[in-house]
Amino acid sequence: MSTDKKQLKIGVFLAGTGHHVASWRHPDAQADGSINLDYFKRLAQTAERGKLDMLFLADSLSISPDSHPNVLARFEPFTLLGALSQATSKIGLAATASTTYSEPFHVARQFASLDHLSGGRAAWNIVTSSIESTALNFSGEQHLEHSLRYQRAEEFVEVVRGLWDSWDDDALIRDKADGIYFAPDKLHELNHKGDYFSVRGPLNVPRSPQGHPVLIQAGSSDSGQNLAARTADLIFTTQNHLKDSQAFYQSVKQKAVSFGRKPGDVSIMPGIVPFIGDTVQEAQAKFKELQELIIPSVGLKILSSYMGGLDLTQFPLDGPLPDLDIEVNAVKSRFQLIKDLAKRENFTILELSRYIAGSRGHNIFVGTAEQLADHFIRWVEEGACDGFNLMPPLLPEGLDLFVDRVVPILQERGVFRKEYEGSTLREHLGLQRPASRYAK
Repeated sequence: MSTDKKQLKIGVFLAGTGHHVASWRHPDAQADGSINLDYFKRLAQTAERGKLDMLFLADSLSISPDSHPNVLARFEPFTLLGALSQATSKIGLAATASTTYSEPFHVARQFASLDHLSGGRAAWNIVTSSIESTALNFSGEQHLEHSLRYQRAEEFVEVVRGLWDSWDDDALIRDKADGIYFAPDKLHELNHKGDYFSVRGPLNVPRSPQGHPVLIQAGSSDSGQNLAARTADLIFTTQNHLKDSQAFYQSVKQKAVSFGRKPGDVSIMPGIVPFIGDTVQEAQAKFKELQELIIPSVGLKILSSYMGGLDLTQFPLDGPLPDLDIEVNAVKSRFQLIKDLAKRENFTILELSRYIAGSRGHNIFVGTAEQLADHFIRWVEEGACDGFNLMPPLLPEGLDLFVDRVVPILQERGVFRKEYEGSTLREHLGLQRPASRYAK
């Protein structure tokens, strides 16, 4: 592979029939896609054929009648990725797990197991959970406050990383003749006692192929940036404006340095929702077709969910979003992004709701494969990101078009691999295998 040009990192965020809220209504959508294993196998194999870095699965632990159809009924991500690990051989496998509604031992064990099952391709997307009603599914009445969720997350991640080092790489001797299964001095108790957790250890899974599965963080608030800069290998962010993305990029890289890391130790991959056509007009027609399938009340409810449940019908829907100063105990960075987007694009409330319903605030791109390749390269070259997390609005079409039309252009321009050069996700991303904290 040519090394004179910066290589793009590209993942694909799989979501049932597609990321657009009305994708399930499209004639070409497979209505049961979110719970169809053969369908997911095909998507995973297509992504691997395109030499993408990883598959990414989100998760939530609470639903309501207003939830996105892909969220209402879907697989638990570990179970699905376990199956997909046997249907693929190279592509990374990233799953979401909450630090607010899980225990570190469970998460450490699950991801270490997935890393073994997949031969070193597992990644953990660290989330603190943003849906307030989640507490009601876990014997609670009130969702933990935003800053406290991140305090818990910091300690949670530290415990998980410690548990992943329970075994030295060569601890399991398995000497049948002498009856020695493991070297006792190479098995370590963590004995962690902190503000939120008390965990003795050790983990009952050997050290995994990657040492530590890859860590992904998706928060963009100040607390989220600090957690990511301190611990994450990848950041999945919501950015839809070049200058804003450049500022975010610089902020996170500087924070990483302040925590004793190198700027290259953490990569930033904003989400992008691409509508791809042979011509701009064809791409615009695809965008319009899905946008017209949005039920207005659904769009308003989705927008409201990012604004603390505010009833938007109290305002003129054909007027601008009022300058609101409300406290949000959910995705704080998304609330600010939506406010900035509405102001910059001069959207009415109804127009804003349709945009957010189609992308959940992520960057919507409408154009040809050549133009999308130009967009990818420009953002990376101008210091706005290290790559992208692809969010096809309609599946499988959106992924098929990207792999068949866009990837060859990126390969021809020398900014994306033609073949996998390694077997683990860390190798794909250019990350070092971390040494154990107990290594001599």
